[in-house]
Amino acid sequence: MSTADGVAQSFAALSRRDLAVLVPELLLCGQLIDRSGMAHLISAFGREGMAEVAIEEWQASSPWYTRRMQRALGYEGDDVVTIFKGLQLDIGAPPQFMDFRYRVDDANHGEFWLDHCGALMDVEPLGDDYVTSMCHDIEDPTFDATALATNPHAQVRPIHRPPRRPEDRHPHCAWTVVIDPSHVPPKMEPHTEALGRSAAVAVELSPIDPADDGNADYAGPLLSDVRFGDFSRSALVRIAEEVCLQQHLLTLGFLSGVRKRTDEESALAITRKQLTGIAGLTSERIRKALGLPGDLDGLATVLSVHPMFAPQQYVHRDIRFDGQRLELRIRRSGGAHTDGAWPALVDGEHLEALNALVRGVDPHFSVRVVAEDADALIVEVIVESAPAKECGEVAITRFSSGSSFVFADRGIPLPLTVV
Repeated sequence: MSTADGVAQSFAALSRRDLAVLVPELLLCGQLIDRSGMAHLISAFGREGMAEVAIEEWQASSPWYTRRMQRALGYEGDDVVTIFKGLQLDIGAPPQFMDFRYRVDDANHGEFWLDHCGALMDVEPLGDDYVTSMCHDIEDPTFDATALATNPHAQVRPIHRPPRRPEDRHPHCAWTVVIDPSHVPPKMEPHTEALGRSAAVAVELSPIDPADDGNADYAGPLLSDVRFGDFSRSALVRIAEEVCLQQHLLTLGFLSGVRKRTDEESALAITRKQLTGIAGLTSERIRKALGLPGDLDGLATVLSVHPMFAPQQYVHRDIRFDGQRLELRIRRSGGAHTDGAWPALVDGEHLEALNALVRGVDPHFSVRVVAEDADALIVEVIVESAPAKECGEVAITRFSSGSSFVFADRGIPLPLTVV
């Protein structure tokens, strides 16, 4: 992917095969954002405060990114099938780790259940209070907020859910989805409305070429699993961009919720810790998934597709690698800067997230400021003689079983028709 005078700057430089491997990784790393952030919220605000921020971040972000993915892949609608397709492409429900299974009764009625819930596996050791916070307090308003993006009269209600009784109950949870004109739509919350005015919601991403080999959309039947290798290369580029944008929107919702509960300096400090944890683990998983070397060349590729710096239409940055020297320029322009998203949290005094990212490829790497002014921060990657110890923020995120989760090939998915 690197060249003698620079580095390709986007997902478009990857092969169709590599993109198909990368997309589920990006979905999983998006879900792990909360594993990175929640511990710091608990420390600052307690369990109840953590749950309140989690509700607000997902309420604020999921309606907007759900609609974006619907438009991108041509499956806009107002029925249960549309809702289920959205869940399959949502960072809140990464495939296999959050193993959603679906049943469609008719256009207005369906069920889903989780044969495996990685988030539950992470939280159960903390006790029933934390499980209830996640599976009751957080899920009730946020499932409805996601469904609201498709139909304002949709309601998601539990059949059963954790805490599990008996303790090995399977599936882990089950839910109904019912669309009924008598359902009173929930009001749009102020934090949802505010995020709708962000640059992230409006940014235009790469168009899908209908002439490419493979599927250009998801307009056909609902499938039991989304097999990303069936999509065309340009469709996968767009999906990857949208998934990275989901992560930025979720974090903007997170930051909004934190700002309501503390001063600006503390809010930024908490969000920088969240970014540091997920940045390091994500770079590690990307490098392994794509089979990249743990050298500067491999790091250049990781930087070009890392959600901290993607999509390039939203995050204005330049990556330069000449075979010996790797330099990153974070420009103070574009939508990410306007919104105050992840790249805006990095400056010459706050390099922790960048150091975690580069050390996810090799613990000997560090970043050094080359220049900083109102237009850009420029850093170069240096190689230290001794490896750095893993920082606490990454170690906290690694607590999740998602940090070591391995995707499996499940073969040809089946279309799910009305039962």
